[in-house]
Amino acid sequence: MTVQALADTAAAGTSVLAYIPSPPQGVWHLGPLPLRAYALCIIIGIIVAIWWGDKRWQARGGQQGTVLDVAMFAVPFGLIGGRLYHVATDWQKYFGAGKDPIEALYIWQGGLGIWGAVFLGGVGAWIGCRVYRIPLPAFGDAIAPPILLAQAIGRLGNYFNQELYGRETDLPWGLEIYPRFDDNGKLDMMNGVSNGIAEKVVQPTFLYELVWNVLVVYLLVQIDKRYRIGHGRLFALYVAGYCVGRFVVELLRDDEATHIAGIRINSFTAALVFLAAIAYFVFATRGRETPAQLQPGGMERPWPWQIGALRQAGAESAAPEKESEPDVNESETTGDKDPETGDTTPAAESSGIDATKSGDSGKNVT
Repeated sequence: MTVQALADTAAAGTSVLAYIPSPPQGVWHLGPLPLRAYALCIIIGIIVAIWWGDKRWQARGGQQGTVLDVAMFAVPFGLIGGRLYHVATDWQKYFGAGKDPIEALYIWQGGLGIWGAVFLGGVGAWIGCRVYRIPLPAFGDAIAPPILLAQAIGRLGNYFNQELYGRETDLPWGLEIYPRFDDNGKLDMMNGVSNGIAEKVVQPTFLYELVWNVLVVYLLVQIDKRYRIGHGRLFALYVAGYCVGRFVVELLRDDEATHIAGIRINSFTAALVFLAAIAYFVFATRGRETPAQLQPGGMERPWPWQIGALRQAGAESAAPEKESEPDVNESETTGDKDPETGDTTPAAESSGIDATKSGDSGKNVT
């Protein structure tokens, strides 16, 4: 074999090895109990979001356990909303000749539309916030980064299910897709086991979205620390940031989907939701709620359709902050709690003043 032939063989081997292999299966059986990777990823994401969200809520001055209390409303609503959106936009998978409508209920087989999950999950969170008498916008700001991180974790479930990938590619980071078969040798992409032979190599769009989500999570945390965003504006940035990434990802996909004027429906949704999120960010109240306003009953919120009352409530809640410190970098001068760790650095510490001598009770303005 010549040197050139060896080089060509090595190059070809490197190219093949660079492809990302899909898992051989996404379901394992513990006796009669199926253990599904997709479901596990969703559950792990929810647990992480609740844990981190509660840390952030406490750092803003809220009570411990509030996020879990509200999640009891938001999570079921979100799962139902996500499934409803998926079934509504991909109805042809469940209805029509040769289809079994009952499979529309098989949520464990994958298929959750994030748009429906966020919308109905938001409705559930609103109900929970009404029950526990806390402001929904402030709650949304606390859980925005954790929700997006949960979405990133959930995308790993798509990897195990071999779904939500893009067009075929020869890029070195392409994803190998394997046919899967059941014990009888019948094709079963959801529950079967692969034979190890790649059917095609595709764009790993689930991975692109996962990486984008993690990047936006980092940016949201940094923006929140620096500019002390409140009144639902950080949640709006989360929605807008996600929409940008999702819009680009949709351009790389060619799997079966509902189209409007030749454009995937999720592209339309991403664009419209992005515009709505930016509009909210621009027109919503500036500043951040005080810890007192995050306590049960500390800030009564009008009903959503009471536009005038909402504006008045927002103006009144922003007034105390305007009288104290500017919106940017306020945490450096007021002894604010860090949104991530909950650690407090009193203002007196940075200024050299003994808080105990000045009569400061140690309370912080956030």
